[in-house]
Amino acid sequence: MIEHNDSAKTGTTRKVIHTEKAPPAIGPYSQAISTGSLVYTSGQLGIDPATKKLVEGGVEAQARQAMVNLGEVLKAAGSDLSLIVKTTVFVADLREFPVINKTYGEFFTADPPARSTVEVKGLPLGGLVEIEAVAVLQS
Repeated sequence: MIEHNDSAKTGTTRKVIHTEKAPPAIGPYSQAISTGSLVYTSGQLGIDPATKKLVEGGVEAQARQAMVNLGEVLKAAGSDLSLIVKTTVFVADLREFPVINKTYGEFFTADPPARSTVEVKGLPLGGLVEIEAVAVLQS
């Protein structure tokens, strides 16, 4: 984790979050940024951190791996899936949403976060689903 103290300008501290337990960023962005009591994650694809490739098994396997990756990024930030307040799910084919929704629901069995779902024309690396989140940091 890299900390940038911007308190002279803004009164807040900005921390760059990085973990080897989730895939590295595939562009000029961070896995997550925390500031104040919140952490904002970048979208997580269904990439296996060990192989750096999309997992096999279609949209269900990719959704599951995306959630696992999201959990690892949140853990590195000092949060976890239970502290998510909002997710955005990007899907390449909205007809696959029932499968994604079922898999997603396995990670939020009680009091799920707010969520938006958007169908997109394409995702990086040909991914089928990408999930980002905003979560509260553990106190």
